Amino acid sequence: MAIKQPDLTINISNHQSSLQIFKAAASNFISSLSGKMFTFGLGLMLLDETHSAISFGINMIISPIVGLLCLVPIGNLIDTYPHKTVLTGSLTARTLALILFAASINLFTATAKLIPIVLFLIIDAISTTQSAISLSSILSPALGVGLYSLVGFSGFVILEIVATLASFGIMLTMKFHYHATNQFANSQHAPVTSHSQFAKFHSGLNYMRSRTMIKITILLSVILNFLYTAVTIGIPYILKDQLHTGNGPIGVLETGSAIGMLLGSLLLTLLPPTGQKHLFLKLIIPVLILDSQILLLGVLFMTSQSPTGYALLGSFIMGILAFALVILNITFQVYLQQTVPTKLLGRVVATLTTVNSSIMPIGTLMFTLIFQSTTHGGLVLIINGILLLGYTLLLLRPLNQAIHSEQP
Repeated sequence: MAIKQPDLTINISNHQSSLQIFKAAASNFISSLSGKMFTFGLGLMLLDETHSAISFGINMIISPIVGLLCLVPIGNLIDTYPHKTVLTGSLTARTLALILFAASINLFTATAKLIPIVLFLIIDAISTTQSAISLSSILSPALGVGLYSLVGFSGFVILEIVATLASFGIMLTMKFHYHATNQFANSQHAPVTSHSQFAKFHSGLNYMRSRTMIKITILLSVILNFLYTAVTIGIPYILKDQLHTGNGPIGVLETGSAIGMLLGSLLLTLLPPTGQKHLFLKLIIPVLILDSQILLLGVLFMTSQSPTGYALLGSFIMGILAFALVILNITFQVYLQQTVPTKLLGRVVATLTTVNSSIMPIGTLMFTLIFQSTTHGGLVLIINGILLLGYTLLLLRPLNQAIHSEQP
């Protein structure tokens, strides 16, 4: 006896599709632009107040710890509940946190400002979703330097509240389409227990253990993230506190990085899809480029340059570095989407993100101590580039074997 399958077709007109794309793009642009400017302003404010290399690394300590603690519920949440419900809850929490942050930040001075900052970043790490790379990434560093000089950090907080509310309003007007028989509909009647939460998480973990390719990439990305924290916290500290260039070159380097990310995204969009063909080369070449650019960045900071020289050469190096990084990230994300079952994808991605970033708090603290104990920050980046290059070469053969073992 034949069993009639339910109709899973979702009918969306071209007009509805275009409107949804426009709303999503507008929401992403507003939230990404303001968010990146806010983070940039936060780092500048802390660097001015504390003169500590950790100023641009606070978020790299808070986010991975929160991600690790919330790994099980967040991974299950993404795979279980309607996305609009999840986004509504997260944006509401972030808006309230921003308002409380704005009301309390000026009650603290100097290093005591870390108290409201850490509390806000904890809530922000739980509620914020990753924005798409867009024009906002290019505009945010340049606008950030200018606005920081004009309105100070308080202006950034107010702007972020307004932008979050605007993005929230756009999101509420969007219509999310779901299959009537998918897991979202079924989840409304299923009791949520700690046992079921860990059982769902464990199934995703078992799947990852069965994938040699995923395990090899974790080995590579954990070390990469660890050593890359030196770049994130080191560039602003080296330029402003060791080379005394001011805020301008920092913004130029960040802008160069954003342009590289955008160009990398556009390149992958324009090129015809090749699936898993030449996957080894598409992964390892960006890693080798990234390693070499970290080394070159260190060489630049060890040579005598004017602020303009540091800005121009540094932005070019950061552009190439970011170009390689986004190619690497998108290639691996596409690979995961092509090979991981949809019902497990949320848990797998959440677990990978948390595992890969879990080393960053240690890296941030360690490199903060290293940068503040030396007057040659560029040498730290040179050593990091050499170490990362050597580690990458060690993983060439295991990565190649893992890719071939999983190909049909």
